[in-house]
Amino acid sequence: MKSSLALLLLLLVSTALPAALPTVVDGQPLPSLAPMLERATPAVVNIATRGKSRRIVEFPLPRDPLFRRFFDVPSIERIQETASLGSGVIVDAENGLILTNFHVIKDAYEIRVTLTDGRELQAEIIGRDPDTDVAVLQVSEEGLIEVPMADSSTLRVGDFVVAIGNPFGLGQTVTSGIVSALGRSGLGIESIEDFIQTDASINLGNSGGALVNLRGELVGINTAIYGAGNQGSIGIGFAIPINMARDIMHQLIDYGEVKRGRLGAQGQDLTPQLAQAFGLSRNSGFIVTQIETGSPAYKAGLRVGDVIVAANGKPIRSTRDMHNLVGLQRLGQTITLLMYRKGFEIELPVLIQPVEIKKMGGGVIHPKLAGATFGEMHEQHLQRGRVDYVEVLKVEPGSNAAKAGFKIGDVIFSINKQLTRTFDEIFALVDINGKGMIMNVQRGGRELYILLK
Repeated sequence: MKSSLALLLLLLVSTALPAALPTVVDGQPLPSLAPMLERATPAVVNIATRGKSRRIVEFPLPRDPLFRRFFDVPSIERIQETASLGSGVIVDAENGLILTNFHVIKDAYEIRVTLTDGRELQAEIIGRDPDTDVAVLQVSEEGLIEVPMADSSTLRVGDFVVAIGNPFGLGQTVTSGIVSALGRSGLGIESIEDFIQTDASINLGNSGGALVNLRGELVGINTAIYGAGNQGSIGIGFAIPINMARDIMHQLIDYGEVKRGRLGAQGQDLTPQLAQAFGLSRNSGFIVTQIETGSPAYKAGLRVGDVIVAANGKPIRSTRDMHNLVGLQRLGQTITLLMYRKGFEIELPVLIQPVEIKKMGGGVIHPKLAGATFGEMHEQHLQRGRVDYVEVLKVEPGSNAAKAGFKIGDVIFSINKQLTRTFDEIFALVDINGKGMIMNVQRGGRELYILLK
């Protein structure tokens, strides 16, 4: 009887007390990210900026661009103070170099960096690249800690990663997840995209922070979340691969800017229907449809109708892949293209270099064309044979050409009802009609008129 009572009492006591968590499993301590984070987190900094942006104040008149152009409706430009919060990663402690996002320090005239130990430092901008959203800052301070950089090309879907940053200005925060996808592009976030996708929570303020592997090595720079607004992370975040950010950083340090070349070939995606027409067994690639005269593609011997399927050993599945690959090449580098020409597989080396094209601007030809770069295009058409035309290749934001209404991709069809197919024809017509012109422009599938006076 006494033994039964003692047993019951023992059971009651044991069920009343919570079970202690084990500290070891099979003789091994439980895994923890704490040791790695103790090494990595001191290299991640908080960034606070003060800046100025321009804002156009419009009068309460019709906003139609043609109305405003004909009646010279003025606009007032006002300067507005801005502030932003973000993150950065110390990648060179000796020289005080910090990687972050361009959009974190855009328009900033004052940048304050806060270390994990509370020290506040003034930072200077070494360089920035809007196309990839990468910026390099520099601080002068002793005792900085850097995070080692990994080789992001070895990342695999399913690898564990940790995001470190300053979400919502709360202070340094750590979240974990896996690599959800690689090589994400076509998102419309940046001009050149090759993102790592992760489900590690990335929120506002994490931009410019670190994405590290379980060894504490930097594999990416956190840059964006899927879905705008205040909804925060929904498990889809994007980071710039560190290999890409590192190459951009070196160019910014060496030159203060990224010197990019152009291939000089336009094209479209290879679809299953087009693949069948070309007699190809693959369903993805880049079909060359236009080649600029004097461009690297032109000099290398690329032809209209060539189907590019790989470059430097990397698969090319779309025009976006081609755009990204060329945009990440330095001037003077060679791209080896693997492509099909009339059913035969060939390799073609192309040297990336500046494209020599004539630029209208600076008031020499016409003031309203300042800031626009034009290219002379040639392509083969089954019914019309050789087709020549002049296309707008670049429009500098805020330039006279942008204000006049020009956009990238516009084709100059005629000037004052006279057809234009070459530079010489355009130069001649602009010279004759310099005081007033109506330019007929083809934009996509429609035509419009741009008045220059």
